[in-house]
Amino acid sequence: MSFAIKSNVKDAADGGKVATINLEGELDSLSARLFQKEIEKVAMESPKDLVLDMEKLSFMASAGLRVLIFSKQKIGSALNIYLVKPQQPIVDTLEHTGLLHSVSVVDKYPG
Repeated sequence: MSFAIKSNVKDAADGGKVATINLEGELDSLSARLFQKEIEKVAMESPKDLVLDMEKLSFMASAGLRVLIFSKQKIGSALNIYLVKPQQPIVDTLEHTGLLHSVSVVDKYPG
């Protein structure tokens, strides 16, 4: 399956910004480069929340995990990362690596 990504940044009610990135397909080592470029693009807006819609993401390799870590480093430690409807294998991988404690897994972005 191929990989598709799109993003947008909107103003939040509290005056901050919310970046939303929709991920679809398989996030492997090649597509992780596209994911990182998208993170770099939205980082220029200094969002307070990063919402990753993962409902249609079927696979995430370790390269995708590295990009999650990169997003905190690039945007800042105060960044809130929300994973919307990730598949169970992705949640299991996040749990095994300890990254699950750095993100919020939700069915819908609470903002």
